[in-house]
Amino acid sequence: MIRYATREKTIVGLIFAAITVFIWGITFVSTKYLLRSFSPLEILIGRFMAAYIGLWILRPRTLHLARRRDEILFMLAGLSGITVYQFMENVAISFTSASNVSIIVSICPIFTAIIAQIFLKEKHLKPFFLLGFAIAITGIAFVSFNGAVVLKVSPKGDLLALGAAISWGFYSLFVSKINALGLDSIQATRRMFFWALLFMLPLALYGLFKNDPASAAYITRDAAANAERWKNPLNWLNLLYLGWGASAFCFAAWNIACNRLGTVRATVGIYLIPVVTIIFAFFALGERISLMGAIGAALTIAGLFISEKEPRNTCDN
Repeated sequence: MIRYATREKTIVGLIFAAITVFIWGITFVSTKYLLRSFSPLEILIGRFMAAYIGLWILRPRTLHLARRRDEILFMLAGLSGITVYQFMENVAISFTSASNVSIIVSICPIFTAIIAQIFLKEKHLKPFFLLGFAIAITGIAFVSFNGAVVLKVSPKGDLLALGAAISWGFYSLFVSKINALGLDSIQATRRMFFWALLFMLPLALYGLFKNDPASAAYITRDAAANAERWKNPLNWLNLLYLGWGASAFCFAAWNIACNRLGTVRATVGIYLIPVVTIIFAFFALGERISLMGAIGAALTIAGLFISEKEPRNTCDN
């Protein structure tokens, strides 16, 4: 009976992880489209404001914490996994292709495992894991070289994507601790979004007063420009997709997947994101991948497969 319950728990976790990864794979394409009309910060604020409101509609109850100090976990999760991660990812897409960013960000399971071993004392850094890490990093180098030489894009975007992957590793650490509190997943996710939006306020104020269209934190005050971009139904659709689908639903679903599978094991599923992104970027944005880019993608994904070649009980939190 216990074995059946464990298998059922794993299946539920895999389903939530698979759906989340599929939806997240398309977010790079949606963000790339929105960057034609909005700054990275404008997309970020609109996306998570929509998500926050959506989660209140879905679960109109206040979350009460047994210990006030647990609020720090939600603050850190909102800062690392939403404000920092999403902002760096959005800015990265401004400098490089959606495919590049998705492939580089897909190495975040490596950083999640390293951070889990350091702070949670979990044993993930075994020979296969380190070999996979080395292969994945080699793949990133190929992808970055392809972006700079073939697509003639600044490598700045690739480095920002790498920083986002590291930030997600810390977010996974805080999610692991939050899941241990046994809270409602939707309410917990909404609390993270609340803190993330608060952390975005300084950036929003900077963007308003700086008034520099070239800045990633730019927020336009031009009424005519705002009216024009909100006339485009595709802008609305992409923003709602990012807010309700990729944020409100996916972050809650991802917390459930991490709770069922273990944070490190669930995060390894992110290796599928580049595959989804490359397919949609090809059809929606007309992006192409050169031979070198394809080799880099294959190496990155192969490295993640190899890093997962560990006894299953060493991957569970």
